[in-house]
Amino acid sequence: MTAETDRNVDDNEIAKFSRIADKWWDKSGEFKPLHDINPLRLGYIDRLGKLSGKQVLDVGCGGGILAESMARHGAACVTGIDMAEKSLQVAQAHAATHNITNIEYRCLPVEELAEQVPHSFDVVTCMEMLEHVPDPAAIVRACAKLVKADGMVFFSTINRNPKSYLHLIVGAEHILKFVPKGTHDWQKFITPAELARMCRSAGLDIIDSKGMSYNLLSRQYLLTDSTDTNYMITCRPA
Repeated sequence: MTAETDRNVDDNEIAKFSRIADKWWDKSGEFKPLHDINPLRLGYIDRLGKLSGKQVLDVGCGGGILAESMARHGAACVTGIDMAEKSLQVAQAHAATHNITNIEYRCLPVEELAEQVPHSFDVVTCMEMLEHVPDPAAIVRACAKLVKADGMVFFSTINRNPKSYLHLIVGAEHILKFVPKGTHDWQKFITPAELARMCRSAGLDIIDSKGMSYNLLSRQYLLTDSTDTNYMITCRPA
């Protein structure tokens, strides 16, 4: 492992997710927001990336919520990678229990995978992960290296502004308790302009962006044109 990949892991983040790894598939537990938002992000990825028959990589796959749904949705093969071994064990067990054979999980840094198998994937997803690492730009560069010349890369993260602090830290963690306290570090949130610079520097063109909002009355997540809080972007190699 290179020095770059070695320092691009936050041990506190790994420990935090490892402590609650057994909760990944509890749809009413700590990961409920990810289960609730997954149909929205799966639909967005499939609409633009056309998952059927594709080689797909999910970076920072956690317990496999998105990876497994993409495998079920017709991808030829989904590879999920993460640095939290306990989360991967949960993902592997869940896929095996449900007889999902077109999926594999590996514990290694995305930068290392990019050195091993560059330009190997039709679709690369990196969702709700950039705000949890010390050097998100290195993750973006690795994703750009892993995607095929005619492929697509999808990122999602959280904007850094007063509204996101109010909604994601004060509201979601402290008042509504949607997620455990300490799940997010507002200082690590990434503005769309910052992410756009990372993508351009990595040789990616942004072709679409959408915000995600939560309707408290309907209890559903919706796609919006506002990237004030949670947002997704779609990129292709320049």
